[in-house]
Amino acid sequence: MFEGFERSRIDANGCSIHVVHGGSGPPLLMLHGYPQSHVEWHKVAPRLAEHYTVVCPDLRGYGDSDKPASSDADLSTYCKRTTANDQVSVMRALGFESFHLVGHDRGVRVGLRLALDHPNKVLSLTNLDVVPSQEAFENMDASLAYSWFHWHLMRQPAPFPETVIASNAKLFLDLFLDTWSADRDAFTDKAYGEYLRCFSDPETVRATCADYRGVKLDLEHDDADRGSKLSCPVMVLWAGNMPKRLGWQTGQSLDMLSVWRTRADNVRGHALDCGHFIPEERPDELVVELLDFLPT
Repeated sequence: MFEGFERSRIDANGCSIHVVHGGSGPPLLMLHGYPQSHVEWHKVAPRLAEHYTVVCPDLRGYGDSDKPASSDADLSTYCKRTTANDQVSVMRALGFESFHLVGHDRGVRVGLRLALDHPNKVLSLTNLDVVPSQEAFENMDASLAYSWFHWHLMRQPAPFPETVIASNAKLFLDLFLDTWSADRDAFTDKAYGEYLRCFSDPETVRATCADYRGVKLDLEHDDADRGSKLSCPVMVLWAGNMPKRLGWQTGQSLDMLSVWRTRADNVRGHALDCGHFIPEERPDELVVELLDFLPT
C-alpha cells in the first residue's frame, strides 16, 4: 500500500504524528476516521497523487501516531482544537501554509474545527459522511442514539469503556466494519490487518476513548462559534445505503445538505450507494468527485 509514498514522523504541537505523503501539485490533507488510520486512503491516495501533493497522517491517538496521556478532568489533550492544531503543524512542516482538506468520520470533525479556527488555511473542505457534532447532539433521538451507541459508551468515565473494548478488540472492530459498511468485502486483507493491529493496542483503545470524551469540550468550542460560516467551498458525500444503522448520521429530523448549508454558503453534494466507508467502498466514485470539485 502507498507505493512511492514517503513515511515520516513529524513533531507537531508537541505530539509525534506518523504521516504518509507523496505526489506533486496543490497540497491535499486527508484525515481518516474511527476505527481506522491513514490506511483507509490506500485506494484513492495514489491516484490523487497524480494531481496533488497528498498528505495522509494518523490522527493523534490513532495508528502509529503518539497517544499522549490524558485525564477525564482535562479534555483538551484530545479535543478537536488540539488535533486540528496538530495538522496545521504537520502541513507547515511539509512546507504548506494552506491546503485542501478531505475528511472522513473523525477526520471531518477535526477538519471542521481546523476550518473554523484557521479559515485562511483551508482552501476547501470535503466531508465524507458526517453531521457536525453540535447538530447531532442537539437533535439526538432514538435512532441516532442507537446508531451512535459507541459515542455514549466511550464517553463514560475511565476505565469502563477501555476495559470493555480491550477485552475483545477484534469483536468491536468487526462490529463497526460489518454494520457501518454496505460491502464488507471492500476492506482488503492488508488494510484489515493494519486496522486490527492498531485497534488491538490498549493504548489506542485508551486514546480513542479520550478522543470521544473530548466531545464535551468540542461542543463548548462549537457553541462559542455558533452561527459562524465557513468561507471555503464544501463538498458533502454521504452513505446512502445503511440498512443496518437506520438514522446513522441524521436521525429522524436532520438532512445532511441542509445542515451543512447552515455552516457554509458554498455547499454541494449527494449520497452515494454505499455504506460509511466511502474511500474503500466507492474509491472510483470518490476520486471522480474530488477531481471535479478540487482545482488543480
